[in-house]
Amino acid sequence: MDLVLASASPRRRELLETTGYAFKVDVAGVEEACTGKGSPAELAMYNAEIKGEAVFRQHPDSLTLGADTVVVLDGKILGKPQDIADAREMLHRLSGRENEVITGLAWFHHTGIEKVAVHTKVVFRNLTADEIDAYVASGEPMDKAGAYGIQGGAAGFVQQVTGSYTNVVGLPLAEVVQHLHRFSELHRYL
Repeated sequence: MDLVLASASPRRRELLETTGYAFKVDVAGVEEACTGKGSPAELAMYNAEIKGEAVFRQHPDSLTLGADTVVVLDGKILGKPQDIADAREMLHRLSGRENEVITGLAWFHHTGIEKVAVHTKVVFRNLTADEIDAYVASGEPMDKAGAYGIQGGAAGFVQQVTGSYTNVVGLPLAEVVQHLHRFSELHRYL
């Protein structure tokens, strides 16, 4: 049975490659919801589901994984910045504070769908305006939820991570591998 990752994220692709599982990538081409789907975890799982479902329809004999990651501060989702000013403002808000990163996972296979949300706490140290300006000028924050990439230039901003580091990058590998092992065992007996 083929494994299909329903994601355009190069970071998710790179993370999944480290597991040793063979997989294909197919991009859903659906518009993600930004609000109106309940809690941040419910929104992440909803977006993972619509991405995974669109790709699963193209690969009905596969095990398809959809994923979506959101950054939450004070109960509100920080999406991808709309412009440089928005990125700068998000990073100022994150400075010296704890945020939560939630990745929704949706698994599609011939027996149905399974969804889960993985939560990680991230604490930023206090950032200077010059640090924020330099990071924003690098362009890195512009395509990332919460305007930061822990695996890149923002690594030095992070004081503490409680939970899955790879979740903050975009794909919680321990949970993904655990599901793949479980599904492999289940599939062996079907």
